[in-house]
Amino acid sequence: MQRKAYVSGTAALLVALLAGCTSGSADSGTTDDANPGEAGTATAVAQPGKYRTLPEPCGAVGHGTLDSLLPGLQQITDADQREAAYAGDATLTYDTDRKVGCRWKVESTDATDHLLVDFERVVSYDNAVSDDNQAQTIFATKETAADLPEPTASATASDTESNSASASASDSASASDSATPSATPSSSTSASDSASASATASPTGLEPRALSGLGDEAFLDDALSSSGSTAQQRTVTVVFRTSNVIVTIEYAEQPATVGVVPDSQKMQDRARKLAAQLADSLNG
Repeated sequence: MQRKAYVSGTAALLVALLAGCTSGSADSGTTDDANPGEAGTATAVAQPGKYRTLPEPCGAVGHGTLDSLLPGLQQITDADQREAAYAGDATLTYDTDRKVGCRWKVESTDATDHLLVDFERVVSYDNAVSDDNQAQTIFATKETAADLPEPTASATASDTESNSASASASDSASASDSATPSATPSSSTSASDSASASATASPTGLEPRALSGLGDEAFLDDALSSSGSTAQQRTVTVVFRTSNVIVTIEYAEQPATVGVVPDSQKMQDRARKLAAQLADSLNG
């Protein structure tokens, strides 16, 4: 009888231990079920940008476009010098996957023209911020620094007309170049005859402004330097963003003759046409 009581006590103890193990396993299962959800939330990463590399900047602009922007290229008689001028000079960079650029400077009998093309690929190091959102923030900083004037109805209408003109110009480069010079003499003459015109960075309707139909967002700046006794230099800047890449174009011209003012319409059209080409090449 005593042996039977002992066996029963042992059996009861085993049942209790097994029940404890079963309860512990259930608790452990609940904890495991909660952990994956918590880990998933902590490791959620924002979407990466569309672009992982950048184009070769000095090869991003074709010879035909360079001929339009830098007329002095056709005046270089030495073949080797002309080829070097077309090649441009790469800007200093420490990471070609993140930022690259190229500069051109060409003198002609009428003016000295400068061109800079810069590509910046934005990468966010914050898991909660996507590359695109980080690029959008950087673009907004650049636009704020440009201090664009408040848009007007005339500027908006001019931008719409210019978009249509740019589309036509991209279909026929020769038509654009032949049509533009005819407007140059009158605008240059009126600018040189009026002191107030020379102090204005750009004519009415061509003021610095946001641009539509170029990348995800874009703006244009137009500045005329006041260089005193020397010829005035006009600099047209077009900046646009497409996904996580920001492209900057700086196109500057300084006439060889004091009193001559670079034509704003012509320079803006050329810079915007190049911007449209670069945007297409990025999306291609």
